[in-house]
Amino acid sequence: MWQYLSGQIFVAAREPLKTGGKMEKRASGVLLHITSLPETPGIGTMGKQAYKFADWLHSAGQTMWQILPLGPTGYGDSPYASFSTFAGNPLLIDLDNLVERGWALAGDIVPPEYIKCDGDVDFGSVVWWKIPLLYKCAEYFLKNCKKADRAKYEAFKNDNQVWLNNFADYTSIKKFYDAEAQKKNVTGIDSMWNRFWPKDLASHDPAAVSKWDAEHSADVESIKVIQFFFSEQWHSLKSYANKLGISIIGDIPIFVAGDSADVWANQKFFQFDSNTLLQTSCAGVPPDYFSATGQLWGNPLYDWDAMKKDNYSWWVSRIQNMLHLVDIVRIDHFRGFDTYWQIPYGADNAIGGKWVKGPGLDLFNEIEKRLGKLPIIAEDLGTLTPDVEKLRDDCGFPGMKILQFAFNDNPWSDESARNDYLPDNYKTEKCVVYTGTHDNDTTVGVLSSSAEQYRINIASYFGMDKNASVKDISLRLVQAAFQSKAEYCIIPLQDVYCLGSEARMNTPSTTGANWSWRMDSSLLDSAGANMLKSLSAETSRNL
Repeated sequence: MWQYLSGQIFVAAREPLKTGGKMEKRASGVLLHITSLPETPGIGTMGKQAYKFADWLHSAGQTMWQILPLGPTGYGDSPYASFSTFAGNPLLIDLDNLVERGWALAGDIVPPEYIKCDGDVDFGSVVWWKIPLLYKCAEYFLKNCKKADRAKYEAFKNDNQVWLNNFADYTSIKKFYDAEAQKKNVTGIDSMWNRFWPKDLASHDPAAVSKWDAEHSADVESIKVIQFFFSEQWHSLKSYANKLGISIIGDIPIFVAGDSADVWANQKFFQFDSNTLLQTSCAGVPPDYFSATGQLWGNPLYDWDAMKKDNYSWWVSRIQNMLHLVDIVRIDHFRGFDTYWQIPYGADNAIGGKWVKGPGLDLFNEIEKRLGKLPIIAEDLGTLTPDVEKLRDDCGFPGMKILQFAFNDNPWSDESARNDYLPDNYKTEKCVVYTGTHDNDTTVGVLSSSAEQYRINIASYFGMDKNASVKDISLRLVQAAFQSKAEYCIIPLQDVYCLGSEARMNTPSTTGANWSWRMDSSLLDSAGANMLKSLSAETSRNL
């Protein structure tokens, strides 16, 4: 299975890289989201399996663990459409750990028969069972926690009061009016806060919110406790990984969901009509090779003029919060900071949009001025303009290279000479190479479903037999990622073990089974670990 792992492609890149006379560290790691961890009821959690995965990464000689956004997931279960960019996802909380800490009763956390510890995540069932249970655990904590734990909780509330108070109020109000909407058969966008809530609450009127807070204090307090549970477990896990020499790469989308505490509590920073409380425009991308009508994402767009007048304080807080949670931040759709596609609200598709100038370097200069040098990866995939590339480079952020995108053309053709994803064409080592991302099929899946010529192109490039199996070609791409000149190399766990399309994490622009894949615990074996460790040693990574 590992027959191609001793090849000598890109030998020069195995030497430690030098930039400006200073040695730069080459590093590698694995992409796996918390929800995909095995052997916990319904969904992967921040429990023992997460620590086992960190141990496995360490045994594999890896120093990076990339995850997806950690926020509470909304409709469609996407971590990229969260109810809050600051809060943690309650579904990731490990119930056994709560019992171990004395914050819950063992008898209360026994899952019903329909909640399984293996197989893909059934988000509907998990939410139905786990969220009410977490409220019960929160009530138990408030009544029975030790004095020291109560002091930790109070400190957590004090340190995070700005976003935490807004999120707790938003969640409490939303829970009530979502139930009211269901009684009246109001669904979808018509049940959102800016359409269905009373005007004073929807407009985030301080008096109305304070009144709600006072009248629903027990509910609001439980929501804060659940966020405390998340924070304690996440920081324990991160500390453990860091002590093993593993850095966590986190992820944030450039935009936030319309149905979120972020927009509700900060309407002045978004393109909203203050009278109707409706968006005036929304995000997406224009028609292109992949879609004749473009993509209508629907996210509210920022009012960058208003943000600039406030010294970009919301974005500074957002990045600061992320750097408290993770070591390195990947920002999705980075090109939107240079120019973004503005679509009139209510449009049926993205055709009628237009490019509008974003904040550019001004935003990142302000963030760096307030927070210091930024450990950020720019998701710069797709068709980029010179201005976007200049913004990325002026910020000093590494971009991304995806090997699955490198071989659509014959590798010796004029078209391939312009393909920035082909390893020979990397202009700088300041980039992060992946075989694929969470939005792509697994590499075996791509190879299995693509035309024969695609596989021949890859085989030709690496001097392999044109009839090589998809697994051998997939493994050769893993090896090529390590051997490339890219400073960082991240491999999805699915590609480490040559899994097929059944292990795909997300298919963009679809709903249903996305984000639900969970690994089998048998995957974390010594064979996979030894392969990664050997590749790191051969390519001067993680030394």
